[in-house]
Amino acid sequence: MIRDNLRHRRDIEHAYLAAIRTAKREILVANSYFFPGIRFRHELVAAAERGVAVTLLLQGRVEYLLLHYATRALYGQLLSSGIVIQEYHQAFLHAKVAVVDDHWATVGSSNIDPYSLLMAREANVIVRDPFFAAQLRDELRKMIDEGARRVGPQHWALRPRLYKALVWTAYGVVRLGMGLLGYGGNEWFRGPRARREENRPA
Repeated sequence: MIRDNLRHRRDIEHAYLAAIRTAKREILVANSYFFPGIRFRHELVAAAERGVAVTLLLQGRVEYLLLHYATRALYGQLLSSGIVIQEYHQAFLHAKVAVVDDHWATVGSSNIDPYSLLMAREANVIVRDPFFAAQLRDELRKMIDEGARRVGPQHWALRPRLYKALVWTAYGVVRLGMGLLGYGGNEWFRGPRARREENRPA
């Protein structure tokens, strides 16, 4: 499937969300740049809360400074929900793949961030095949074992105030851009009146 700015603007995101909502045992996502919107995060949290093992393999090295620190503002919510975060440090991570349970997988060019899901022309392949899913899962597990470090539950609490200020500043800048673009649950940006208008019955 492709993502463009006309008829297929949210196809890749919708495919991810559908797979996450129906997951029964495991979700394993590897992504270079991870800054999902509210809906995406809520679905991951909901999956973890219903007993699905959710693991995120994310970029551990600093490549794009703003997005790197903005992403870390999301860690507290994800970790407190039981989601496992592994940061890949062996090299720059360029994976954009996911495996759900033992039969669904995706490989492609799309990150889970505003640029990929709203602006860039991207393409992902969805594969429903147990053998392919198992092979991809094994490769991701090998990357985790050989080159990743797990982020502990006290990651945020133990950070100095200057680091936290940098993270929240980066988050605010990226989140403002997302609100202007209309991605990721921009209700906070649009205000309560806009929310009431959108939720009013037809």
